[in-house]
Amino acid sequence: MSVAHIGILGTGSYLPETVVTNAEVAARAGTTEEWIESRTQILNRRYAAPDEATSDLAVRAAERALEASGLSAGQIDYLIVSTSTPDSPQPPTAYHVQRGLNAYGAACFDINVVCSGFVYGLTLARALITQRPGSRALVIGADLYSRSLDFSDRRTAVLLGDGAGAAVVGEVDAPHGFLDFELGSRGDVHHLIRVEAGGSRLPASVETLEQGGHFFRMEGRGVRDFVLGHLPSFIDKLCARAGVTPEQVDHFVPHQPNGVMLSQLVEQSGLNTAQTHRTLEQFGNTGSASVPVTLDAACRQGLIHDGDLVLLAGFGGGMSLGAGLIRWGATA
Repeated sequence: MSVAHIGILGTGSYLPETVVTNAEVAARAGTTEEWIESRTQILNRRYAAPDEATSDLAVRAAERALEASGLSAGQIDYLIVSTSTPDSPQPPTAYHVQRGLNAYGAACFDINVVCSGFVYGLTLARALITQRPGSRALVIGADLYSRSLDFSDRRTAVLLGDGAGAAVVGEVDAPHGFLDFELGSRGDVHHLIRVEAGGSRLPASVETLEQGGHFFRMEGRGVRDFVLGHLPSFIDKLCARAGVTPEQVDHFVPHQPNGVMLSQLVEQSGLNTAQTHRTLEQFGNTGSASVPVTLDAACRQGLIHDGDLVLLAGFGGGMSLGAGLIRWGATA
């Protein structure tokens, strides 16, 4: 079976109920609403409730994706969770999601490619279904960053929020489905986005807590330069191999890190004629969740139509890059 006949059967997302405004974040971070909006274009973000963990967000998003696909959790063969904020170091968060969904027929695992993870997960799902025709996968991107923010660092604290998005993947009618994917990694610049403590190199200790080693850290200027310096040519390579041009893309669904940077990315990638979908204004940067949350929003608003060419792009910690092209259809 051609891999081009595997696509997305349904999408879903979940954002926590608590809305956190720029005014609230500005007060904690020692800045102003104007500073945040002018540099990020973010207006609000969502924070999880005290009793919510990453898996709880993921379960809610997965339930909505399953409903949209017309499938039950028992019909899922593979459950892939992309997260850099797991419930705990062990077991994988996917197992908590499996329990929450009662999806005990699924093989489960986590991946951690930070903000590129959902695209990586779709690539893995396509490969798994290719080698086992008729199977189905549930791919979830979920992150809960609000508990790892250092509000003395306004450059990062203002950007991040919590959320989860999901997609059910399976066979679709030709010519719909995934056309191709492009994945890339650059560990030589891993320092640009990091959480330094809590692993085997720097286990949790009084010292790591006192030094703030468990907080999310990002060098924003370096991240921007990396993304703008690499992703446009990365997209060109993907489009060339798929036999299309950036001008033929109907919808661009990118990771949602910063509104100013997204505008620059669209321009440099030659995607001005595509409809760029954005949710960062209301949800901020939700890490692995940002691409599926934004895709689900576009689907539920009826903006993507049969035959449309959709480009997904994730980029972030690692550093990592992931992009995929989908020919959308009534069954995808």
